Amino acid sequence: MSSRSRNIAITGAFVAGILLAGGTPARAQMGRMPQTPSPYSTGQNQPGVNNIPDTTAINTVSDSDFAKEAAEGGMAEVKFGQLAQDKGASDAVKEFGKRMVDDHLQANDKLKNIAERENVKLPLALSKKDQSTYDKLSKLSGDAFDRAYAHNMVKDHENDIASFQQEAANGRDPGIKTFASETLPTLQEHLKLAKEMMKSVSSNAAKSGSGGD
Repeated sequence: MSSRSRNIAITGAFVAGILLAGGTPARAQMGRMPQTPSPYSTGQNQPGVNNIPDTTAINTVSDSDFAKEAAEGGMAEVKFGQLAQDKGASDAVKEFGKRMVDDHLQANDKLKNIAERENVKLPLALSKKDQSTYDKLSKLSGDAFDRAYAHNMVKDHENDIASFQQEAANGRDPGIKTFASETLPTLQEHLKLAKEMMKSVSSNAAKSGSGGD
């Protein structure tokens, strides 16, 4: 047998073997691509709910802890607002302070009613941090007070909004979660007003030639 005849015979035998195995030359070469392990895999090879990442632990603060922090924050806003009405140099600060007292007294009463129904004990005094801020503000006056108060209100409301958004989205207690959702628009309005107040007092300080805090 010639060399060419042997090659043809070998090739024919190879193809016949593949066909007997139920495939084609093309399929035999493609095969099944190896699968890259999913980053969501929990050790099971088949797809399923166990391979879906767990997103239920987004909210790291319990409903009761949120309520306690919200109560402390609400009391602080009232105290700071009363101080602003008394010590504020500009009308913008005095008016914002009054708004804080009115809105947060109402929100505080609402939260107290919910906490009583849910058997959550709320704090009755300012936190150490808020008390320290109050003490510092009470020692200031004039433009220095206005700037410090405005800066504090912007920062506080940015933090409050983040906390309330998290509770509104992930809270488990229906009453406390609803409180967060319903109070959130008011806090967002407060932040808008606080930023406007900060611009106003900064402008006043520039006009008067005042320096830093």
